[in-house]
Amino acid sequence: MPDALVYATSAVALVVAAFAGWHTLKSYRFSNPLFYAIALVEALLLVALVWGIVAAASTDRDIETGLYLSYLVTTVLIPPAAVLWGVGDKTRWGTGVVAVALFTVSIMLIRTHQIWVGHG
Repeated sequence: MPDALVYATSAVALVVAAFAGWHTLKSYRFSNPLFYAIALVEALLLVALVWGIVAAASTDRDIETGLYLSYLVTTVLIPPAAVLWGVGDKTRWGTGVVAVALFTVSIMLIRTHQIWVGHG
């Protein structure tokens, strides 16, 4: 997986996690700007997923393909689940869940990259 894609997507996910954390600290409910920021992260994750599937299918590297693809698919599924939870929970912790979820996505994406380059 290209380093630039991994690090850019991970950085964007961390920025959006901080934005969601700010919502939590200020007791703001889920907002449209937060939704659009999460949508940007999701779009980047979908690019990473498609790239990862194509790369895994066409490589002769010695990687654990099942583990690699499961990480990619899971990172794509976490943001929509967090949005559903965040919108449904009318307390400040709805956005807190989003912050934790996007932090998790960032870490999982870096772990996916480690699997791809052979360090895991």
